[in-house]
Amino acid sequence: MVKSLIKPLTLEEFLKLPETKPSSEYINGQIIQKPMPQGKHSKLQGKLVTGINEVVESRKIALAFPELRCTFGGRSIVPDVAVFAWERIPIDERGDVANVFKTHPDWTIEILSPDQSQTKVTGNILHCLKHGSRFGWLIDPDERSVLVYPPKQQPELLQEEQEILPVPDLVSGFQLTVGQLFGWLKL
Repeated sequence: MVKSLIKPLTLEEFLKLPETKPSSEYINGQIIQKPMPQGKHSKLQGKLVTGINEVVESRKIALAFPELRCTFGGRSIVPDVAVFAWERIPIDERGDVANVFKTHPDWTIEILSPDQSQTKVTGNILHCLKHGSRFGWLIDPDERSVLVYPPKQQPELLQEEQEILPVPDLVSGFQLTVGQLFGWLKL
């Protein structure tokens, strides 16, 4: 029997491919498509982006982006929410926000979707921290819990409604409890 060898795709080759819906990520030489966001995921993502930007955008401190491709450290990932310090936001020749971000976010937020691998998502958060991110969150809507990943520290699991979620210094004006976060899911 003859086996045909498939040449692995490089990061550069991956980046030339058309975008997929939902987004695909390039991790350890593999292309992994993210699951389609569902209701809880979308609601939390929208509220987080809006809430963070209400606190930091007008003061030009930082900016939160939903589903932004970030390519760095040999990976190309699409965090659910990527927050960048204002001075680190790539700009184009017109002074507009650039389309391509070849750097890590300062704060990466992932919202676990049903049937999504928690290990893969955690791996992306750890990759961000290894390459300079200041903070990471892994939100699990089904468990109503948040794993907080401060750099160079042990993660902390927050589940009690009154617990205040730690945030990086650059968004210190943004305060949210576990109860408030998951309260956004109520209609």
